[in-house]
Amino acid sequence: MVTGASSGIGEVFARKLAARGYDLILVARRADRLHSLASELSPRRVEVVTADLTTSDGLQAAEQGIRNCPQLDLLVNNAGFGTVKRFWEADLHGQEQMHQLHVMATVRLTHAALNLMVAQGRGAIINVSSVAAFGQTEGNVSYCATKAWVNAFTQGLDIELRGAGYKGKIKVQALCPGYTMSEFHDTLGVDRNNIPRVLWMQADAVVDASLRGLEQGKVVVIPGTVYKIGASLMRHLSHEARRRIGKPGKLGKDRRV
Repeated sequence: MVTGASSGIGEVFARKLAARGYDLILVARRADRLHSLASELSPRRVEVVTADLTTSDGLQAAEQGIRNCPQLDLLVNNAGFGTVKRFWEADLHGQEQMHQLHVMATVRLTHAALNLMVAQGRGAIINVSSVAAFGQTEGNVSYCATKAWVNAFTQGLDIELRGAGYKGKIKVQALCPGYTMSEFHDTLGVDRNNIPRVLWMQADAVVDASLRGLEQGKVVVIPGTVYKIGASLMRHLSHEARRRIGKPGKLGKDRRV
């Protein structure tokens, strides 16, 4: 199952997993895009679940898709969105939706998936996080905080699974990409010309790094050398130093991808 599969990193995951022989359950809000992608992935068997994972009905539909799956080998919790606005100026409903999607949807789908994976004694879960998890940027408080939670949650699951004897059998990963060429930053209104070219990665490279890391049993995967170095440095900086780094560019409106 791949959530947020209608574009960007999620779509690339779907294509690469289909090429590896996986049958797929694709989850996203945009039915037309999901059905178009599903038709391109033939002859793999592809089930489409049109669902908004910020809603109770959407989450229940995705959970049911997992429960109906006779053999779930991999869950990719990829659905997400960002905003560029100071927290108290941002639409509260949008902030709540972000926490619902990044945190509660990840909790519920992971719980449903692990119930199947533990019973069958194998499986893997990739939680798409961000390098934003390692710091804070003004205008992205909820995004950075929820992605930091994704990392902590994933690492905690790894500890529990290893302690329960599932080392190498059930794998979990927090994938932490940086700037990626996709609709995500376009929807946010980010001007790519204002970001150094060296910082932009292709979604293909991000997904390849994730799948390689999964094979190697890496729990936290940070694609790109520049981002590996940056994340390592951020772990050792004081709050004062992080505050200076976290100055915003242009603060805009709440936008969702």
